[in-house]
Amino acid sequence: MLYKSDWAHLVPHAGGMCLLDAVLAWDEATIHATSEGHRRADHPLRGVGGLHAVHLAEYGAQAMAVHGALRARARGVEAARPGMLVSLRDVVLAVEYVPGDGRLDVHAECLYADPGGAQYAFRIEQAGRELASGRAAVIHPESPT
Repeated sequence: MLYKSDWAHLVPHAGGMCLLDAVLAWDEATIHATSEGHRRADHPLRGVGGLHAVHLAEYGAQAMAVHGALRARARGVEAARPGMLVSLRDVVLAVEYVPGDGRLDVHAECLYADPGGAQYAFRIEQAGRELASGRAAVIHPESPT
C-alpha cells in the first residue's frame, strides 16, 4: 500500500483537492486507489445536497494522474507533470449523490499513453457496487521554452 505521503508530491492536486487517500495496488496498466474524504462536510466539491456523482469523474481523473506519476517515477522521474483533462466519454452514473457510508474504491486502467497524453477507463465502487464509470483523456501541454 502507498499512502498519500508517498505520491502526493508527484501530482498537481493539492490540499483538499487531492481526493485520493491511498493506492492499494498498481502495475504498468492499472491502479486501485481508495478515498474516504467524500464524507467530510468540508469536501471541496460537496454541495448542499451532498457530493454529486458527476464529481466521481474527478476521482477517476486523479487516479489517472497518480498512476501516470507512479509509472514515471518507476522510470526515474520525480517531478509532477501537469496535464489537462480534455475528454470524458461513456460516463455512467448509477446514483445521483455519493452515499456517505463506506470508502470509495477507485480503479483506472491505462488504455493508451505516450509523452503527449493518455486515455484511461475508470470505475468507482463502494462496497462492491459500481457508482460511476467511463473513459477520460488527458494531454500534457508542451513546456514553455
